[in-house]
Amino acid sequence: MYPLKFKPILKTVVWGGEKIAPFKHIETDQHHIGESWELSGVAGNESIVANGAWKGRSIADLVREYKGRLVGQHVYDNTGNQFPLLIKFIDALSDLSIQVHPNDALAYVRHNGSKGKTEMWYVVAAEPGAHLLAGLTEQITPEEYERRVADGTITDVLARHDVHPGDVFFLPAGRIHAICGGCFIAEIQQTSDITYRIYDYGRLGLDGKPRQLHTELAKDAIDYTVYPDYRTAYEPAKDAPVEVVSCPYFTTEVWDLDKPVRRDLSDTDSFMVVMCVAGEGTVEDSEPVFSEGPDGKLIPGPTKGHTCKIRQGDTVLIPATSKGVRFKPAADAGLKLVTSYIR
Repeated sequence: MYPLKFKPILKTVVWGGEKIAPFKHIETDQHHIGESWELSGVAGNESIVANGAWKGRSIADLVREYKGRLVGQHVYDNTGNQFPLLIKFIDALSDLSIQVHPNDALAYVRHNGSKGKTEMWYVVAAEPGAHLLAGLTEQITPEEYERRVADGTITDVLARHDVHPGDVFFLPAGRIHAICGGCFIAEIQQTSDITYRIYDYGRLGLDGKPRQLHTELAKDAIDYTVYPDYRTAYEPAKDAPVEVVSCPYFTTEVWDLDKPVRRDLSDTDSFMVVMCVAGEGTVEDSEPVFSEGPDGKLIPGPTKGHTCKIRQGDTVLIPATSKGVRFKPAADAGLKLVTSYIR
């Protein structure tokens, strides 16, 4: 096993901008790319390996074959053959629809056993005056929610947040939210593509028709609780991991590196996803070499390392067999990373 890169799945959407391709150093004639699905196990959108011996194979194939060795045994026991996280870069030229996602219990009943969607945002870049919406500013009832959607005043009770690079927002399932124009975001979420679109400003889709709303479905999915703060506070640090989110679905750390740093993974029974949001350098893992014992079981032996170049816009998957990873910035380049794993 070795650090894996994947072919990005680029999504053209009505609100998409033109920043993702240059950010990822991609030459393409595709325009209005709103999302780059960096690593996906969503059915019909499974990521394909772009490097090494497994080039051309899907993440779904690898999870089925290698199970806990790839994703971690406790992860595999909980999520089975579907890779458990969906990793994206998002470029909003204009405002996304106001939306909400169901939790696991509701998604399971409504969508044939599907998972819900808890997610988080790390703001990579923001135009002057950029903002997003997350959470409620005042208590409303489900009936008032319906009325406000109908008369176009739902935005009057949504919390608006001015954003800057490095800002973090955690969005548990049930929280109303919208990314707005001028935001460039790294998104980590459960593997789910279930979105209830609440309000879309009367906008037409790429087909020239109004986009479907899910007002009634969203009504029972919304968490109507008003919280004191929706922004995730953290203290930045140099050359060390800073944990910004920890929930049952993922733990995320941010790194701002000027020198090489090693992360011990010997007690982490999970894969690690590494998103490079700025700079360039290398990622080197260390994993045991396995041999087959007399009973046919695999026995870990001495470790070996694999080195993978990484630069702004790249996403790398470190398999669960890795006992450690070393991040090394290129000379004078620095390296900013967002890493995620499952505890």
